[in-house]
Amino acid sequence: MTFFVSFEIIAPAPIEWKILFMALIIFDYDGVLADTLEDLLQVGQAACNKLGVKHAVTKDDLNNLEVMSFASYGRACEVPEPLIDEFVRICLTSIAEKKSPPAIVTGLSDVVRGLSVNHVIAVITTNSSQNVNAFLVERGLDGFVHAVYGIDSPGSKAQKISMARTRFLENGKQGRVFMVGDSLSDVRAAKEASVTSIAVTWGHQSSENLLRGNPDYLVSSPQDLIEIIEPQNAGPE
Repeated sequence: MTFFVSFEIIAPAPIEWKILFMALIIFDYDGVLADTLEDLLQVGQAACNKLGVKHAVTKDDLNNLEVMSFASYGRACEVPEPLIDEFVRICLTSIAEKKSPPAIVTGLSDVVRGLSVNHVIAVITTNSSQNVNAFLVERGLDGFVHAVYGIDSPGSKAQKISMARTRFLENGKQGRVFMVGDSLSDVRAAKEASVTSIAVTWGHQSSENLLRGNPDYLVSSPQDLIEIIEPQNAGPE
């Protein structure tokens, strides 16, 4: 069992112990950590143009996705099935070739740094691990995130969450596992993997869409994550 203990002595009262169990906090990347909406719209449109697909890409193409992935995005953009893999390749390559990684969502840098003091942080995404790691290095967060599972890692999102959860528990941890996502499919993947789902409203899908998945929590501010996660991992005082 791994835990952190802090206490305060107020003489002549006895010592008060507060036990904080370590949690595993899994973040989605696009729309949750990284502000990538405009990037995704641009690379999606460029990929359509390159493939000769006459489709005007809009935010609704992302908002209405049942499964948040580049393949599903391509289908929403009316890309023919035989060209889907090429659409995905073009999008991922275009993102990797951008001169600088996207901006981090305002407030999340401090939240990730704060949560990493007592908890394990991971990223599970349908983007590439290369793109995510470049972002983490650029934003000074590479030392605070313990693992990245990208599209290059095998398995569905739910399977990757389960894998991360198993590795976490195998190391003797006893805290809860949270999946923080901005899509209906993130909520469903969390439920499939039997972890707590936190849906965020600052990402690529609307609150109405997110609520269709019945998330455990729906939050509108990065600071809300701390208010949810810390109390749930505190043992009896």
